[in-house]
Order: sequence, then structure tokens, then C-alpha cells
Amino acid sequence: MFARRHAARFTRSRPFSLAEGHVDILGKRRFTSAIQDGFLDFALALPWPPSFSPYSSTIILLTVVSRLAFTVPFTVWAKRRQWRVEDLVLPALQEARPLVQQQVLHEMRVEQARGTKEELRRMYSERVKKAMTARRNALFAEHRCRPWLTMLVPPLTQLPLFVGSSMFLSRLSQPPTAFDSESFLTLTSLAHADPTATLPIALGMVTLANVESSRWFVSAVAKERDELEQKQIAEKRAQGHVVLEPRKIVQSGLRLLSVGRILVGAVVPGSVVLYWLSSATFGLLQSWVFDYWEKRRSNLQGLAAASQQSVGPPGSSLTRGEPVAAPVSVSKQKRK
Repeated sequence: MFARRHAARFTRSRPFSLAEGHVDILGKRRFTSAIQDGFLDFALALPWPPSFSPYSSTIILLTVVSRLAFTVPFTVWAKRRQWRVEDLVLPALQEARPLVQQQVLHEMRVEQARGTKEELRRMYSERVKKAMTARRNALFAEHRCRPWLTMLVPPLTQLPLFVGSSMFLSRLSQPPTAFDSESFLTLTSLAHADPTATLPIALGMVTLANVESSRWFVSAVAKERDELEQKQIAEKRAQGHVVLEPRKIVQSGLRLLSVGRILVGAVVPGSVVLYWLSSATFGLLQSWVFDYWEKRRSNLQGLAAASQQSVGPPGSSLTRGEPVAAPVSVSKQKRK
């Protein structure tokens, strides 16, 4: 009897849960359909000129607006953190390095460290490196500019927007759709892939240009810093150390990504390729603007430092405006 009651409860509750699930699925479908219809109505409601394709133009417009609203602020945030590293952390490390070296050398003398010349040199280098790493981490925490957070936040904020927009346009391109009635450039339809693969190739070229053009607006100070870093890496490799360069690894990965985007872009709907190309073009222009901004800022800082050196240190006779006595030659002193 207990088994019959338990089975009766199960049979009564099962249709109720299925009905709830059915209602949830219908609600999600209605919500998605409402967003899709809203996008199509919004594209047709905008006052585009007759020569403009309304859906394609709206995709480009929303791409630019979303990048300006969600990605540019985080890029500015990351750039300011990078500048704090260059203006505050690196100079402090350069000033602290001689003191750290003297302190490590004093500690080794107090401890009366013994060993061969190579062993003492290795011990000294390891201790200096450990102390400088601790000092660097403390400066990163003090000025709130940890590099790993600066590198990860901008891509992580762009990823949800990129994936969500791609999925939305791919869903909107499924037949029957209004995208079938519109063509754009080499796309015969926004719902089908580019038959000439022109836009996917342009997408790959823009992505590759974003990688290769990162050195176009590099300042002289950054070039000197990179040359010094490469020299140090070459010395470490000559000593047998394995040195990883994250920047070159990322650049190589982006070069492979540019090829992969061509292959994937050749099979996805035209609306998705158009969104990818618009986003990549915006990213390229954004990189140029920020690189030029950084180069101009570095040049202004160099000019300010040069003018300060020509005037002299604070408190000197040159800065106070006092007359400087002309040097007296030795022959005139002897005549007197």
C-alpha cells in the first residue's frame, strides 16, 4: 500500500515538472525572439540613407557603440596601470638596486659565506634577484598595478561581448530570416557565408596588422628598454638558462589566430563575419590611437627631462638666477 501511494505521488508530480520545464523553454524562446525582432525593427527604424543596407549598417553601428561602451574604458584603465609601472615602479627599482646589492653583499660577509668564485657569484645573484622580486611585488601592491591583472582584465571583458554577439547574429541568421533579403559588399546574403572569401581574408589581414603594427609608434625610451631586456635575455640564455618571453608567445598565438579566423570566417554566416571584421577594424584603430598617445606622452616626458637637466638641479645657481663667475685662468692668477 505504501508503494502504491509513493508511485501515485511520483506520477502526479512528474507531469507538473514537465509542464514547468515546457513553460521555461517557451519563455526563453519568446524572450530570444523578442530580442531578435527588436533588433530587426531597430535596424529598419534608423534613418539610414537609401543606398545603405539597414541590417549591415546596424551591425557595424552597434559594434562600434558596444566597443566604445564596454572595451575602451577597460583599455584606458589598463593603460593607466601600465603608466604607473613605468613612472613609479621601474624608477624605484632602479634606485633600490644598488642598495639591495650592498645589503646582500654585507649579509654574505657577516655570514662568512664560503665557496668557489662561481658559487659565491651564483649565490650573490640569486639573493639579489630574490630581494628585487620581493621589492617589485611590494611596489606593485603599493601602486595597485599588478601586471597579470592589467593583462587579463581587458580580454576577459571583451570575451563575453564577443561570444554573445556572435551567437546572437548566428541565431538570427538561421532560416527563415530577414537577412536573406540583404546583400553587403561581397556577401550575397547576410545569412550565408561569403562565396568569394573576401571578408574572411580581410578579417585575417586586419588581425595580423593589429599584431605587426604594435611597434610602429614605439618611443625611443621603449626601444632602449627593449634592447636592454633582449641583451639580458641573451646573456641568460648564454649561461644555459631557459627564458620564456610572454610577449613573443602572445604575438605568435595572435598570428596563428589570424589564419584561423580566415578558415572559420569562410564557413560562418555573413552577418557574423561582418561583425568580426568591424570589431577587428575598431580594435586596430584603437591600438593605433593608444600607441600614438603613449609615444607622444613619452616624447613629452623626454623633453621635460632634457629641459630640467639643461637648467640644472633645484637650488643651484642656474635655477636661482644668480650670476655665475667666469673661470679665472691660471696665468692671470700668477700675474696677480
